[in-house]
This record gives sequence, C-alpha cells and structure tokens, in this order.
Amino acid sequence: MVPDGYYYALPLVGAGVLIGWLTSSLWAFPALLLAFFFLWFFRDPERVIPDAVGAVVSPADGTVTDVSPAIVTGSKRTRISIFLNVFNVHVNRSPIAGTISDVKYQKGKFMNAMNEASADQNEHNTVSVEGDGTVVVFKQIAGLLARRIVFSKKVGDHVARGERVGLIKFGSRVDVLLDSSAALRVKIGDKVKGGSSVLGFLRNEAGELAVAGAAESLRESH
Repeated sequence: MVPDGYYYALPLVGAGVLIGWLTSSLWAFPALLLAFFFLWFFRDPERVIPDAVGAVVSPADGTVTDVSPAIVTGSKRTRISIFLNVFNVHVNRSPIAGTISDVKYQKGKFMNAMNEASADQNEHNTVSVEGDGTVVVFKQIAGLLARRIVFSKKVGDHVARGERVGLIKFGSRVDVLLDSSAALRVKIGDKVKGGSSVLGFLRNEAGELAVAGAAESLRESH
C-alpha cells in the first residue's frame, strides 16, 4: 500500500463513523465506500522482475495505446505510450537498471491522456535513466483526472530494473522512449504490468545475438 492511500482513507473512515453515529449506518456507507476505493487505488503489489539481458520493463500498468517513431533531441527513438485508467495500479517503476541522469518537470494542461498532444502540453515529468551504454527516457504524464505527479528519485541516484520510482494519481499516461534499434515485444492493445512486462530488448555491442539470447532466456523462464 502506498502511504497516500491511508492519508485519503482514514479521514473518510472517521467521517463515515461520525455520520453513522449521528444518523444511521446507511448514510455512512458512501464515505466508507470511498475510503475503500482509495485503499484499493493506492495498492502496490509485489512484482517478479525479469532478469533477461537487455530487457526493458514497463514503467507502469496499463494498455499500450501507441507504438511509433519519434525524434528526441535529434535522435531517432521508438515511443511506446501506456494509458493508465483509474482501475490500474498507479505506482511507476524504472524500465532499466542504471543511474538517473536527468529529471525535468514541466507544468501544463490536464487534457485527456489519450490525446496525442498531452505528451507535450500536459503536466509531465521526463526522466532519463542511463545504463548498459544507453539511455532510456520515460515520461510521467498527468491526465484529465490526474492532478499530481510523484517522483521519489533525484539525478545521480542508482535504480534497479523494476524499482519503484513514483506514481501518478488518478488516471494518467506514461511514455517510454527507446533507441530505434531496440527489439520490441509489445504492440498496440497489449496489457502490461509495471516492472514485470517486457516492452523490448536493447541492443548492445554484440548486436542481434545478444537480443536473441535475451529473448530465449525470457522464454525459458516461462
């Protein structure tokens, strides 16, 4: 459970008990139901993190809504967009092991996260993780209901693959920007889980041989 769940739920439980004491248990039900929702929303389940070489895991639970080429600071990238609805786990995780090399927070709008323009115009936090000779960038993007982006790390911190790094509250989107040479393992419409679903494999100096070996390792683990 993310601590925020208790902060939202406990006052509602108290209000429900007070309302029930002053009136009847029927009137206390809405407050208690909302308290239960917050406890459920801020759940933080344990995940099995893949150990295959070069694997990039999903930073969030949700549905893959876009897989497309993108240009980032003059470099060709592949963008994978993951939409989180209010029913998904909203804890975010690092897609690879490495060092946080850059964090840029930008205020903005709160458009529907399904809108393509939300990636640049909505409030968002862009994080770069450098590891294994490459950089993976992911964006925490606020949505129509999301009003707060939480990121618990800072530049220079080392993170493990699948390590918890923050969350976005109440519906949002996460974009992952991979090197264009990465071997993808997801497509539009796929359901993914933060920390445990593999989005793709990064190529290293050994090239495709390393990617193929990593994919084979992942199949054997299942």
